[in-house]
Amino acid sequence: MPNFVSRTNTPSPVDSRLERALRRIVLCGVLAVLLLPAARGANFWIGALPLWLLAMPASAWWALHRFRLPSWPSAASEPARRRRRTQAQARRRALPVVAAAARLRAA
Repeated sequence: MPNFVSRTNTPSPVDSRLERALRRIVLCGVLAVLLLPAARGANFWIGALPLWLLAMPASAWWALHRFRLPSWPSAASEPARRRRRTQAQARRRALPVVAAAARLRAA
C-alpha cells in the first residue's frame, strides 16, 4: 500500500515563481476589493466577487504551502483549557409547597 503522507517535518521546496504570482494576485484582489465598490458585490455568472478575488487565490497560496498552519506557543494554550468535572450533574431541588402555591396564585 503506498504511503501518500509525508512523515518528514522538512518543508517541501516551493516554486518561487508560482508563490510570487499567487502573492501578487492576492495583493491585487485585496486592493480591488478595498478600492473598487463594484468588486465587493456579486456577478450573475460567477457569484460573489470577493470570493474569486480574495478567497480562492489565498486558498491556492495556502495549498501551495501544504496547508501549514502557523505555530502557536503551546504553553499559552495550556491554562486556557477547561477540565471536565468528574462529579455528577446537579439536580434541581423540589420547591417547597408554600412557594409553589404562591407562584400559582401570582399567575
